[in-house]
Amino acid sequence: MHELQIDMKNDTSRTIKHDPECNSLRAWILASRPKTLTGAAIPVFIGSSLSFSDGSFKLIPALLCLAFAVLMQISANYINDLFDYLKGSDRSDRLGPDRACAKGWITVKAMKWGIFASVAAACLSGFFLIFYGGWGLIFAGAVCILFAFLYTAGPYPLSYYGWGDVLVLVFFGIVPVGGTYYVQTLQYTPEVAIASLACGMVIDTLLVINNFRDRETDAREGKRTIIVRMGEDFGKHFYLILGCAAAALCLTFAVSGMWPAAILPMFYLIPHVSSWKKMVKLKEGKNLNMILGETSGNMLLFGILLSLGIILS
Repeated sequence: MHELQIDMKNDTSRTIKHDPECNSLRAWILASRPKTLTGAAIPVFIGSSLSFSDGSFKLIPALLCLAFAVLMQISANYINDLFDYLKGSDRSDRLGPDRACAKGWITVKAMKWGIFASVAAACLSGFFLIFYGGWGLIFAGAVCILFAFLYTAGPYPLSYYGWGDVLVLVFFGIVPVGGTYYVQTLQYTPEVAIASLACGMVIDTLLVINNFRDRETDAREGKRTIIVRMGEDFGKHFYLILGCAAAALCLTFAVSGMWPAAILPMFYLIPHVSSWKKMVKLKEGKNLNMILGETSGNMLLFGILLSLGIILS
């Protein structure tokens, strides 16, 4: 009995150590969801590799684009954390990673200030981009901030009505890849359009596996993602098709004679298909979080392969 009490104390101490103190630095870091930040960096890498291949790479605007993208991703994660909590979506049966407000790691008041600070920091980095890309970037930045809120906030939260995949394609593909390239070159090319779409498709696989895992709880909460609307079988095939379509799209770089950019992304399909097979086998539950982690790594691999292919071209 005494040994059992000691074990229970040890388990309690481990639990206490696991949960960060309220509003602590560790709590803010966890709330920023560091593993998702690769999704913000990859489009900037691809856009910069395109400008490099054209002989127009500029380090300072590239770094400013990276800062803006990462800070906006952190802001979006904070916004989602707060408004999903206020809507009551983050319940005890949540299958995904823990949320800071729901777990009590960060208070609602502190999270509101955190959102303000992260958005302000993103605006500051975006302001300096004006000197490279012109005043029209203010509109682009304002749209990014607006949709970061509209994703989960307001009377018509877009993610609750199946618009998430479209928004990922736009704000993790078309806007950041094209924007990063534009502020360095002041132009837009067909190759940029191809890379933007491929990037958005690959990053959307992360949202797909997330929504596939949460399809039953989302349905109960009235969150009508495309997988809730179309069903489990659609979700399985959608994940596979997105990655394959992105790789196939890269083959069109061969038309411009960019053979490395056409061929190297094909190697992404090896881990992508492997993750899909595991996803189909697991089907449901928290074990799918493992595929979430693999998908994040697959995204990074695709970004590296495509960027390297473009540079070598």
